[in-house]
Amino acid sequence: MIERYNLPEMAALWTEEARFRSMLDVEIAVCRARAELGEIPSEEVEELAEKADFSLERIEEIEAETHHDVIAFVSAVSEQAGDVARHFHFGLTSSDVLDTAGAVQLKRAVELIREEARELAALLANMALLHRETVMVGRTHGVHAEPTTLGHKMAVWAFEMERNLGRLDHAHEVAAVGKISGATGTYANVDPRVEAITCEGLGLSPALASTQIVQRDRHAEILSTLATLGSTMEKIAVEIRGAQRTEVRELAEPFGKGQKGSSAMPHKRNPILAERLCGMARVLRGNATVGFENNALWQERDISHSSAERMVLPDSTGVAFYMLRTTARILRGLEVDAERMRENLDTGGGIVFSGRVLLELVEAGMTRDDAYGVVQSAAMRAWEGGESFREVLRESEEVQSRLGDGLDSLFDPSYPLRNIGVVFDRVEELRERLDSGD
Repeated sequence: MIERYNLPEMAALWTEEARFRSMLDVEIAVCRARAELGEIPSEEVEELAEKADFSLERIEEIEAETHHDVIAFVSAVSEQAGDVARHFHFGLTSSDVLDTAGAVQLKRAVELIREEARELAALLANMALLHRETVMVGRTHGVHAEPTTLGHKMAVWAFEMERNLGRLDHAHEVAAVGKISGATGTYANVDPRVEAITCEGLGLSPALASTQIVQRDRHAEILSTLATLGSTMEKIAVEIRGAQRTEVRELAEPFGKGQKGSSAMPHKRNPILAERLCGMARVLRGNATVGFENNALWQERDISHSSAERMVLPDSTGVAFYMLRTTARILRGLEVDAERMRENLDTGGGIVFSGRVLLELVEAGMTRDDAYGVVQSAAMRAWEGGESFREVLRESEEVQSRLGDGLDSLFDPSYPLRNIGVVFDRVEELRERLDSGD
């Protein structure tokens, strides 16, 4: 993860110091579990816990010779611990420590992400209610469709974020799994009870069956969950980018005092934060692919997954966390031009009300095909010739004979939005769930 996008809370979880500290926690937890079972003296374990320490510099020196980071770690700690170091890493294989320590780190990372995601979901719910009556044109295929509201768009995003919270809950459960079962997962040199006690003490569940490693379908699922979360934020960003276009100008991300949009064009005000989110979502999807690739390993284990994981797990959790913060920043500073939204809604003289005119003509006795032809012809004149859709309809004898003065009432956006309140009732319920922590 490059420094530019590395937020301190997440970055602190993935430093080399943090990694080895987590490994040390696992090793001491194993020793305490063995002492609890009467395998080794408790007083010697506590002496070990007090003396066990390391420096990154010493680990690097040893690794330069051994080319094995866990051996370097064990040796560096043993140098500090003295005689009681004989209990350290006893009966374990490297992945017992690496995977269990990694699970602790990954669990904490998912917790940070979930907390931020909950805040974003609550923000979206509040903004949906705030803009429940901010009327705008709905678009399908990028073309004007029927009226909607900005709040309705945000309600869609809020419920999607709630689904992401459910996925993150499951990812947290999937991440929080360790193993202390030896070189091929058969407990050859370690009592299975040690694994159970160790994992419980670390806030993890023991793997029900493992090889030398915890199986990587878990990591693939976590990376996929983060990619899905990223796609939701990309969806929001794409909407804002589209609405900030010069010819649309309905929404705009915040633009600070002194900010500049282009080195060559002083007028530019670009949606750079939203574009950044779209680029980062691509990284999350790419990393999810790495997760799938890492699942199929040779027999009980190879290390083809290891180098990739050292990059994609810190990067994906870091990117997701950054994206959540940035999305919230955009939304809190979002500029909403309701007047421009109404202008765009009325483009072409109310062309977006064609569906209601169609239905009223059918109600007035026209066949659907005939009514569709009349309304479509008027709409095409408005599109292509710059005429007003409403005025073209007024000129039609067929329309006037059936609708008369009632035509104007068909251009009121309150009618197509008359039932939208049910969505906002559901948003109120969502907000209550989020506030209660459910």
